[in-house]
Amino acid sequence: MKKNISKILLLMMACIIAYLFLLPLLFMVFTSFKGVAESVTSTTLLPKEWTFENYIELFHNTDTSPVIQWLINTAIITICGTALRITTSVLAAYALARLNVAGKKIILIGLIWAMAIPEIVTYFPLFYIFKQIGGLNTYWALILPSGSGVMCIYLIYNFLIDFPKELEEAGLVEGANIFQILWHIVLPSVKPVVITQAFITFLGLYNSYLWPSLVINKNETRTITLGIAALVLGENYTNPGMMMASTVVSVIPVMIIFIFANKYIVKGFTHSGIK
Repeated sequence: MKKNISKILLLMMACIIAYLFLLPLLFMVFTSFKGVAESVTSTTLLPKEWTFENYIELFHNTDTSPVIQWLINTAIITICGTALRITTSVLAAYALARLNVAGKKIILIGLIWAMAIPEIVTYFPLFYIFKQIGGLNTYWALILPSGSGVMCIYLIYNFLIDFPKELEEAGLVEGANIFQILWHIVLPSVKPVVITQAFITFLGLYNSYLWPSLVINKNETRTITLGIAALVLGENYTNPGMMMASTVVSVIPVMIIFIFANKYIVKGFTHSGIK
């Protein structure tokens, strides 16, 4: 009896904590279905009159809020940037873990030190470089800087140093070259770690605001975060429902990806160097 009471109390506490964490998300979703007057004056969570006018206006007014174009821009940048970072990180981590690289210890120490450098410190030289080569207001300014990830390299390296070399040696005996071993033997085994790092990279690029705000100033090349910021700071700042609708639209792709990648992310955190 006492055990059942304890379980019920724990379940109630878990529900209360979950509700507190979900409350901002619920407020965002429900406010997006409120009209202008109600979204400004309402003190209740649920709308009194449900309406889709915020979503209709958001997708209809393509001159000031081309949401579809912003989402397409964001998709191109996040997918290409994530693929580039994972490719370079896997190759670099495998080279450090398996190949006789000259100065390997110095490189590893440099990686550890590089992780302590704030990312914002690199923004000025990067901005100057892209300005000189005419790369501002282009996808390249947002994709290329994400091509290297020190943390990503280090975590994959930590996993590979404990990976059994016998499997790779068996592949060499069968006549496979180093790239075939990496693709067919190593990558399937480190998939949870790679997917975890890919998801973290994807989230970082998807939610990035400061760097895109420095190199992008054209409406048609904005990402979804820059677009939402423009709506909030622009003429729609008096319409909370519109702002919440745009935020809901931006959150949906990430939630879908998280649902499908959840099991790999959990495996990645439990099997990688994050302890």
